[in-house]
This record gives sequence, C-alpha cells and structure tokens, in this order.
Amino acid sequence: MHIKHLLILFLGLIGAGVMASPGMAALHDTSGQASSPTAGADPASKFEQKTALGVSQGAIGKSLGDYTLTAADGRNLRMSEFRGKPLVISLIYTSCYHICPTTTQHLAKVVRTARAALGPESFNVLTIGFDTPKDTPFAMRQFALDQSVNIAHWEFLSTDAAAMAGLTRELGFIAYGAPHGFDHLIQATVVDAQGKIYRQVYGMTFETPLLVEPLKELVFGAPTSSSLLSNLSSRIKLFCTVYDPSSDQYRFDYSIFIGFFIGLGSIGTVSFLLIREWRRNRRRARA
Repeated sequence: MHIKHLLILFLGLIGAGVMASPGMAALHDTSGQASSPTAGADPASKFEQKTALGVSQGAIGKSLGDYTLTAADGRNLRMSEFRGKPLVISLIYTSCYHICPTTTQHLAKVVRTARAALGPESFNVLTIGFDTPKDTPFAMRQFALDQSVNIAHWEFLSTDAAAMAGLTRELGFIAYGAPHGFDHLIQATVVDAQGKIYRQVYGMTFETPLLVEPLKELVFGAPTSSSLLSNLSSRIKLFCTVYDPSSDQYRFDYSIFIGFFIGLGSIGTVSFLLIREWRRNRRRARA
C-alpha cells in the first residue's frame, strides 16, 4: 500500500476512535427540558461511547433512504436530490448552546478549505436537526444565522419523527435524552455520489484532512466522464492535491507529478541499458 494511503488510513482510525478522543462524545446542556431520545435509543440505558462508535462504524457501506426533508425556507427536498455528488451530513439540535454551534463553525471552516481545493460545487453539505419537535425550519434558519453559515450548497433541514428515526438508524447515529439535553457521538458522515455511507468523521473539532481526504477520493477518484483526458486529469489532481499543515490548506503540488515521470524515465533508461547489455553479451556468446 502507498505510504500516503497508509497515512490517510491511520488518521481515519484516530478519528474513528481507535485512539479515542475526549471530544468525540457530546454531553449537551439546554435551557429547557430534554426531548425524547431519537428512535432506536433506550431511555433506560446510558450512553456508551464504545457502543455508539460500533454502531456508527457499522453504518459504513450502507445506503440512505429517500427521505423527505424541509429546508429552512420551507422548500420540501428529498435525499435523492443530493445524489450525483459527495455529501456531508451533520446532525445537531438547535437548543444546544455550545457543542453544536462550535461543531458547525468548525465544519464550516473545513468545508471552505475543501471547496477551495476540490471546487465550489464539488460536494453538498446538510445540517439536519434531530430533535424533531423543536428543530423546525424557523429554528434551523435561526441556527444557521447565529453560526454565520451562509455557504452555497449547504442546507439546514428539518424532518418529521418517522423520517428521522429511519435516517439516524441508517447513519448509525444514536442520541439519548438526558436532563441536560442529549448524549450522543459527534459525527459528520461522508456519503458518496450514489448515496452510500463512505466515511465517518468524529469530534467537535477535527484535523482538516480527516474530512477533506475522503471527499478528495470521491471527487477526484471516480470517473466523471467517458473522456480519457478528463479522467486522467482527475487522477492527477487526486495524487497532486496535497495538504499543507503549516497553512491548514490544500495546494496542487506539481513536484509529485514531475517526480513520478522522472522516476518513470529513470526506470525506463536503466531497463533499456540492461536489455542492451544483455543482448550484446548474448551476441558475443554466440560468436
């Protein structure tokens, strides 16, 4: 396996909880009484991070249903409308006063970095309120305004309890009602263009590559047309778009591409010389 892929896998395992982060599980406080837990949660049970992580990771590879959602401006949308591009889904609840706002603001920062590297229309983002009685379209619109999130192709959505029960089950998201609000795993889910869960990213704040790398793989790794030149261009972008930790940004590094062809040329030259020498020795032996 390529060293770069091993590094990405290692970062993903850190984010997935193999090396558990204390910010992965959220214990929220609200000013009001907690609502009922999301579907699938047992009110008599206590939140267990290890169990929640197992359920979340178990959702990878599963497809999302075609649920009806309501945008902050009242439009009805279906999950199928977001097929064709990678998708990032973040679940929050609007009565959360610290964790969800901080999570959303950090996600916005990483999304801007990803869009700068991958293209302004390369993927969609959905923030969905899982506390269905309170997370109305108006509440979601106000939440977006409060976090100063006004980014193209990012929707703040509501839905009903039945749709939320199915969606949280498919996303591997468990939330338990508690006196202070909800106990749950903080996760952003990366979904591929066919609506299948590709990666889970954890934490209120997380390293930029943990979200951008899987998006980069989905945007540049899949064939976009029947054109050989277009697909070759995407493959070059996949390997040459690299993360610069000093600036926390991505850049296109031509040196990787140039180094590859220099190495390929060197191997070709050495191979040519070896074959030529082998043929000379063979002719001498016959003489």
